[in-house]
Formats: sequence, C-alpha cells, structure tokens
Amino acid sequence: MGVRLLYLVRHGEQERAEAEAPQAGLTARGRRQAVLLGERLHGLPLRAVHHGPLPRATETAELVAGSLPGIPVYESELAGDHLPHDTDPAGLPPSYADLLAGYSAAERLDGPRLTAAAVARFATAPADGEVRELVVTHSFLIAWLVRHALDAPERRWLGLNAHNAGLTVIRYRSAGPPSLIAFNDVAHLPPELRGTGLPADYRI
Repeated sequence: MGVRLLYLVRHGEQERAEAEAPQAGLTARGRRQAVLLGERLHGLPLRAVHHGPLPRATETAELVAGSLPGIPVYESELAGDHLPHDTDPAGLPPSYADLLAGYSAAERLDGPRLTAAAVARFATAPADGEVRELVVTHSFLIAWLVRHALDAPERRWLGLNAHNAGLTVIRYRSAGPPSLIAFNDVAHLPPELRGTGLPADYRI
C-alpha cells in the first residue's frame, strides 16, 4: 500500500497586510516562527520542501530548510496564493461574499485551475511505499486541501483559517480515504508567537 504524508504550513507572519503588500517578506516574529517550525521538523524523512513564489513563502521555506540538511527545496506555482474555487456567493455571509467579489474573472479561472493541479500533484498516494513532503503555502490552499480530504462541500473552504507557521498534516493512502492527522498545530511556537494570521477576535 502506498502512503503520502503531506505536511502543510502557512508562511510566517508577513510585514504588512497581504492586500496592501503582496510582495512583503516576513517580520522578525515571522522569521522566528519559521525557525522554530524547522527545528520541530528536523529529522523527519522528508523527500522535498515545496513553496509558493511569493517572498513570504520563499523566506519561510528557506528558514525551515535550515534545519533540514540535504532535503531539496523547490519553488512551485502550485503552492502559490490563489483563489481555490470560484464559489457562488449566494447565501454566504457578507464578509465572504465581499472577499469573493474582489477577484477578477481571470483570477476566478486561473486560481481553481492551479488548485486542481495542486490536488493532483500533492493530494494523492503513491502506488507503494511512503512519501513525505512539506508544502509551505498560504491559508487558502491549506483550507482547500483540508476540505478536499474531508470530502466537505466545496464552499466549506471558506472559514478555515490557518495560523502563520501552523502545521497541518494529511495522510493519503492508495486504499481508503484521506485522514486529517493534524490541523493548525502550533505546539512548536511559544504563546506570544501563536495566533498570528488569524482574525484578531479569534486569538486566544
């Protein structure tokens, strides 16, 4: 039986709000989050680290990889920040409908295409053996892959929020459905570094 263990991580805290500065890198807190995540993952038999092309994902992956000697690191558009699904806003809370309305027709076409390719690449099991890979990405792709693993309705990707440097793990098997092993695990972060990337009223 083939098994894939997919480790998903949202990039560390970025310098400014994504909408204001999509090319922003990490804050000092974000860099520390990434280093601590790398220390936690040290020793795992990972085959590769993949990351999206934006600076915040690239920098996070580089810092994490500092604790993973010998493991190759690849940039992939599939791990980028894109709209995962052209979700019908009818009946959604206004905040979700407003978010979806901000995407252009091209983004509503290209984002789901990239996400489908990401699912085909990362969310499948090998024919045999075990593969472990880390993907440093963004909240939307993590939400979509969790929704996909649970076979939830397509619109349920909305409302799944990932911590900066939070760890999500999904197991894919050649026989049987996927299993969500962990979601938003931040045990590697001290309390003062937790909760970033979430809406302010969600923090505890």
